[in-house]
Amino acid sequence: MKKSTGRRRPRRKYVSALRSEAADATKARVLGAARTLFVRSGIDRVTIAQIAERAGVAVSTVYGLYKSKEGILRALMRAALFGPHFEAAMAKLAGVSDPAEQIALTAEVARAVYEGESAELGLLRGASAFSPALRKLELEFERTRLEMQEARVRLLFAQRKQRPGLSLDEARRVLWMYTSRDVYRMLVHEGGWTPERYQAWLAETLLGALVADRFQRR
Repeated sequence: MKKSTGRRRPRRKYVSALRSEAADATKARVLGAARTLFVRSGIDRVTIAQIAERAGVAVSTVYGLYKSKEGILRALMRAALFGPHFEAAMAKLAGVSDPAEQIALTAEVARAVYEGESAELGLLRGASAFSPALRKLELEFERTRLEMQEARVRLLFAQRKQRPGLSLDEARRVLWMYTSRDVYRMLVHEGGWTPERYQAWLAETLLGALVADRFQRR
């Protein structure tokens, strides 16, 4: 009996890659179908069966991919909020060790999140403003945002560069408040600011609110 030489491995990798591409394409179709239906009818009125029909897949496939309608909505929100611009901003943040500079760069992260959300979820949010499912995931996002910012605030305090008289918990809440969706909405959507102006204002505002004067950017 001849021993296997292992020459078929590249073929297996190729087949695996094709399957992965097919799975990604199916996920994209399901999410695209869900987004269209959510915008048209509102989140609460859309069923999994309707999403499956529009995407051209079986209902079991949708459940297999996302478990529930909430899972689909969560995937849509994550793709919009934490897309390529967010990843680029976080990569830049990861390359900075100075806590004051990290606080300033948080403005770029916030802009990336809300620009992506506005482009991808603006119509959906308008059609489902009072949806309990959307509200639940928004609260989940707010908790995640607060947790993600904590390391930056702790580093600021560890290096004793925080503004005098400010506790760590107060600093976390201030950072969380200024980088909220509502502030972006009031300044950009309602106030007519450009995202660039919002980012510049937010960076300087965060430095003034959280960082001791002698450690702020010059």
